[in-house]
Amino acid sequence: MKKFLGLILLLSIACSNKKPMSPEERAAYVKQVDVWHQTRLEELSREDGWLNLAGLLWLEPGMNSFGSDTTNNLVFPAGKISGQAGYFVFTDGTVKILTRPGAAITYQGNPVKEMVVFHPDSMNTPWLASGSLRWNIIKREDKIGIRLRDLESNLQLNFPGIERYPVDPDYRVETKLVPSDTLKTIPVATIIGQTLMEPVLGILSFEIKGKKHSLLAMDNGEKIFLMFADSTSGNETNGGGRYLYVKKPGPDGKVIIDFNEAINPPCAFTDFATCPLPPKENYMQLNLRAGEKMFKQSSGSH
Repeated sequence: MKKFLGLILLLSIACSNKKPMSPEERAAYVKQVDVWHQTRLEELSREDGWLNLAGLLWLEPGMNSFGSDTTNNLVFPAGKISGQAGYFVFTDGTVKILTRPGAAITYQGNPVKEMVVFHPDSMNTPWLASGSLRWNIIKREDKIGIRLRDLESNLQLNFPGIERYPVDPDYRVETKLVPSDTLKTIPVATIIGQTLMEPVLGILSFEIKGKKHSLLAMDNGEKIFLMFADSTSGNETNGGGRYLYVKKPGPDGKVIIDFNEAINPPCAFTDFATCPLPPKENYMQLNLRAGEKMFKQSSGSH
């Protein structure tokens, strides 16, 4: 692996000689990134965004009682649902919900009494609702649980935005993806203590402010997924690193990495996400002052 990285770093694919932007080009570029970030904030605030997560409740085999009463196996937010709302029955990889009379739980607006909400072949799991609460079933390796949302959560209603570094064109670099003949997957730890085997597309090498760096590129379907940390991590930026999604190379083989679009992972906003953490190969020895800063409830948007 070290030998492979060393060979990649010797490739002259950096953009150190790129033409400086004119004032007009720079202004247009900054506006473009600002528009992108506004869309990012809107996506965070959607019903399926990350600001309204209110719980991550793992199921045990058998009967799992749920409701707002603290005697339940799965405790939902107080005042948001019936004290004894019903049961999740988890057997043979399948999850079924049984509701108690008066629980007022619906699926697509229709009352639910009994319903299969997850089975091993599930592609998408149904969203159930009660008042401002929404939930569905998620699977993480061998764990199956309830992802609970509250559309009236404090963060959802009072989101302050995310502070960013000033947009800097020097952090927008052009490179090429170099596939690896040997490295096809890599173990990646998650914040909930699991280890995932993530598919590796290859390595991206580039130059920032006169120094060469490289990142392992993960496959995210339509895009390249970069998980990275740098010398600002835990001080100015999120301690668990940041994420960046970039377009896959086109016919010319080029890849544009714009660190001005580096974002906080979901776990920066909630304790109820299951974020993967940057692999050790993606720790960069530089102060990468671009993109989103550490999220704080009192922070303001750029």
